[in-house]
This record gives sequence, structure tokens and C-alpha cells, in this order.
Amino acid sequence: MNITNLFKIALRAIAANKMRSFLTALGIIIGIASVITMLAIGQGTKSSIQSNIAEMGSNMIMINPGADRRGGVQQDASSMETLKLTDYQALKDECKYIKAISPIVSSSGQFIYGNQNTPSSITGANQDYLEIRQVEVADGEMFTSADIKSSAKVCLLGRTVADNLFPDGADPIGR
Repeated sequence: MNITNLFKIALRAIAANKMRSFLTALGIIIGIASVITMLAIGQGTKSSIQSNIAEMGSNMIMINPGADRRGGVQQDASSMETLKLTDYQALKDECKYIKAISPIVSSSGQFIYGNQNTPSSITGANQDYLEIRQVEVADGEMFTSADIKSSAKVCLLGRTVADNLFPDGADPIGR
């Protein structure tokens, strides 16, 4: 049999079984579309996870105070204050391979401006924190060492908090 005869026989079979041919073609189309969709979702998820890991920093180590056991009761690590500023200073002075180091204290609370308020987390840190987290200040300027030493009332607001406190788009700098 030559290729022309085979092609004619196939066309006659398709014409004789229109519904079966349509359903077969539809099954193939849906199958291919679902495989392409699943691959796209997988690639998007992979990209999202990789960007989240990159934001954390590839060589970042977090040191937290250890938990304590008092009277047979395990204390929560967040209630412990075993790390002091002297520990931070010792790490900074004695470890020559540390590019950036920042002590942090974290809490959650309510941000209020005028008649607007929003709940959020609050992190106290130094200037190296932004470098560690690979974040940049978009508007305004970063606080200084002098601000930290004098306990100046300065802060950096994230975009979500700024949008919630200033819904009219007003500039939050200096307020």
C-alpha cells in the first residue's frame, strides 16, 4: 500500500465516524492543554519559591535565644532574653567572614495615623537589616546610627502599612 491510499482510507474512516473522530480530537486537545497548564503552574510555583528563598539570603544564619526549663516547665524561647547587645558586638568584632549583622526585636501591634489604623508586625533592627533581607528604601531615607543611639522616633513603613494608613495616597514621610 502506498501512502496516498492509506491517507484516503483514513479520511473515509474519519468521515464515517464523525462523532468518534470529534471526541478523539477533543480528548487529545484537552489532554495537551491540561499538560501545558500543569507545567506552567509548576514553573510559576518554582519561580515563586526560588524568589522567596533568594529574599531570605543564600548565606543567612539567624541566632535566637534558647528555651529554658524552670521548675519542670519548658519556657518559650521568645520569653527568654539570653542574647544581649554584647553578644551582637562580639560577633561583629570577632567574626571576620560576616558581611552584615543585625540584632532584631520583633512584636506585633497597631499602627495609627489620624482616624486610620492597621495591624502589623514591628521589627526593630539596624541599618544592616535591609542589606541582609535584600530590601531597599523606595521613598525617604534610611535611619542612621545616630538615630539608633539617640532612640529617635523614626521608622520605615512597608507599602501595605503605608497604603492602609494613607488611603488617599498622601506622602507618609515626616508624619
